[in-house]
Amino acid sequence: MMGAYLIGAVIMLVSWLVGQQLRSRFEKYSRTPLRNGLSGREVAERMLRDHGITNVQVISVPGQLTDHYNPATRTVNLSEPVYHARNAAAAAVAAHEVGHAVQHATAYSWLEMRSKLVPVVSVASQWIQWVLLGGILLVNSFGTGLLLVGIVLFALTTLFSIITLPVEYDASNRALAWMERTGVVTTSEHELSADALKWAARTYLVAAIGSVGTLLYYIMIYMNRRD
Repeated sequence: MMGAYLIGAVIMLVSWLVGQQLRSRFEKYSRTPLRNGLSGREVAERMLRDHGITNVQVISVPGQLTDHYNPATRTVNLSEPVYHARNAAAAAVAAHEVGHAVQHATAYSWLEMRSKLVPVVSVASQWIQWVLLGGILLVNSFGTGLLLVGIVLFALTTLFSIITLPVEYDASNRALAWMERTGVVTTSEHELSADALKWAARTYLVAAIGSVGTLLYYIMIYMNRRD
């Protein structure tokens, strides 16, 4: 278990560093007002209209960096600072979340795959820790079998993390392409938006790398048990 804790500690440190950079960038770019004066809500609604999407609502949710698109309710959920703000950071986040709505409307394959995994991963996440712990502590054939079950469950969450990467990067690419094409931001504002989304994407990349590393660690334990 120490190996898993070490991997977890390293990933937590890297995640914290990336998160700090992300917050720093957003705070900095939040002080850069948009030339056109549009709020995050208005940017999101304009992008939805430009893509012919009329069945998605833009709403405000509490918190900071709590922005997300909910395909079940067809809502672009923007945190209060993003919903009301009129700056480069808010525009980037709003357009990114609408990017997910565009993916949904166009049946983007990676988003569909991730959506199908959500209920499975939700259940698996509740049991992974206990199954893996039991599999490691029980040094008999039952424990080895339990460890294998835990590895399969963890592999599902790892797969979810990996599939999330193209979904997030594609949403950012769609957002940046739309902002550049429509001129909703200036060249300098576009560069700030791109940088903000780049750091946001890195949080998902770190999570995926950490998940793969932890999965390989448990697989090694299982293989040693079989020898």
